[in-house]
Amino acid sequence: MMYRLSAYRQLKNRASSSHLNWITLFNSTRSNHTLSFATVKAEEVSGSQPAEVHNLVQGKWTKSSSWNTILDPLNGQPFIKVAEVNESELQPFVESLSKCPKHGLHNPFKAPERYLMLGDVSTKAAHALGLPEVSDFFAKLIQRVSPKSYQQALIEVLVTQKFLENFCGDQVRFLARSFAVPGNHLGQQSHGFRWPYGPVAVIAPFNFPLEIPLLQLMGALYMGNKPVLKVDSKVCIVMEQMLRLLHECGLPVDDVDFINSDGKTMNKLLVEAKPRMTLFTGSSRVAEKLADDLSGRVKLEDAGFDWKILGPDVNEVDYVAWVCDQDAYACSGQKCSAESILFMHENWSKSSLIDKMTELAARRKLDDLTIGPVLTVTTETMLDHAKKLLQIPGSRLLFGGEALQNHSIPKIYGAIKPTAIFVPLEEILKDEHYPLVTKEIFGPFQVVTEYKDNQLPLVLDALEKMHAHLTAAVVSNDILFLQKVIGNSVNGTTYAGLRARTTGAPQNHWFGPAGDPRGAGIGTPEAIKLVWSCHREIIYDVGPMPLGWKVPAST
Repeated sequence: MMYRLSAYRQLKNRASSSHLNWITLFNSTRSNHTLSFATVKAEEVSGSQPAEVHNLVQGKWTKSSSWNTILDPLNGQPFIKVAEVNESELQPFVESLSKCPKHGLHNPFKAPERYLMLGDVSTKAAHALGLPEVSDFFAKLIQRVSPKSYQQALIEVLVTQKFLENFCGDQVRFLARSFAVPGNHLGQQSHGFRWPYGPVAVIAPFNFPLEIPLLQLMGALYMGNKPVLKVDSKVCIVMEQMLRLLHECGLPVDDVDFINSDGKTMNKLLVEAKPRMTLFTGSSRVAEKLADDLSGRVKLEDAGFDWKILGPDVNEVDYVAWVCDQDAYACSGQKCSAESILFMHENWSKSSLIDKMTELAARRKLDDLTIGPVLTVTTETMLDHAKKLLQIPGSRLLFGGEALQNHSIPKIYGAIKPTAIFVPLEEILKDEHYPLVTKEIFGPFQVVTEYKDNQLPLVLDALEKMHAHLTAAVVSNDILFLQKVIGNSVNGTTYAGLRARTTGAPQNHWFGPAGDPRGAGIGTPEAIKLVWSCHREIIYDVGPMPLGWKVPAST
């Protein structure tokens, strides 16, 4: 009891101090539009005023012996210097993770005060992100490193803020809710608990610099783990600034380590530190390597070649065309949920759908970043892929297929017009074509095909052969059609109905793949419990002993 009172007082004192810092943040933001947590100004990060990104380990912000210079994706100027840790500098990170026991920083039997503390941190962080000056800061910082329209960047911030609102107050401890089952005799009960892994790792990609790492990081913390966070160096400045905000909102500075490094160095850290679980969001190739190197102690949200099927009932053509444009080309197609292939019923082919999609794609401009740099695929690679597709019999270019003009995007990145290529369904299914057609191009690129009523089984065959099962959309209000497609497919996040989409997942429903026991979800209580905790059963058996009990015969 004395320990519990002491721990509670310590957390209360820490919370009081952080509350004062939070009030300072609020007041300073309102009074002079400066952000006390921020070490950069988003609008000023440039070649003439480069920003620096540091590491966080054992509660201290540190530099390293070398810097990785990030080029501005819009003009090629060196505009961010990232202190990247090399292999000889990993020991502090290994030691930090090793200090966290397997039973975590907290669990239902240990330091439950931390559930309340993290609920308070979420409350303050959600309020801070709701301030126009703070949300604008993060939206513009996202735009600088992962160019997308302001509206797309701001939505990312707002989804993150809503997620934090969802886990305010008692909601964090509700994640650890247990259950009990009566036993076989008096004094016996079995209790199921959600248990942390202890030391864990979070590896996040470039395309959502705030939302993906923050949601997974907080999920790891809520369940009692000690995470080390690695974000793609091209965009890591966003989470560095977010961590500084979380510290002002009361998160203990030694709860999270933040490392910048290349992939080889991070792999070495994981192998040496042996985190009990690693969450990886990114390419399938790296995901499979990590699964091997870490003996399967991984959860994965890897690449998605995502499909959309337009059913036989044609309605609201303007709306469906707009959603297709958003799904395929918003954020320049750099979403793991982006529409990669569109199966349209022949009834849609006879409508104005393709004409409207062509018009909508033509509206996208570099000026407002509704189309922009592709950070992981070069222009040459995307156009070469288009040429190969156009060699398939019956294929044709619907629109795009050209490089963007009059820009200063460096050649290490890609820059093409929104592109759609039609490939006949029968050709897609041929063994010599299928791997090419279903190759994921992480940019503004999609394949379009057509099917007739009697060809729906061929469409379902095409889905069955796919390897990634993240998002999907079945655009139809024909309930029998929906049942047929949903019952014969796998994708973990599937939208169904006339307004179905593949992208734009908010914080209020599960987002993640299906069909793989290693699949990770994000955002919801179910996702957090699945990814960041395991099941532990405690069986109480305290008696009393039956009257007259005697030692039985051996069995």
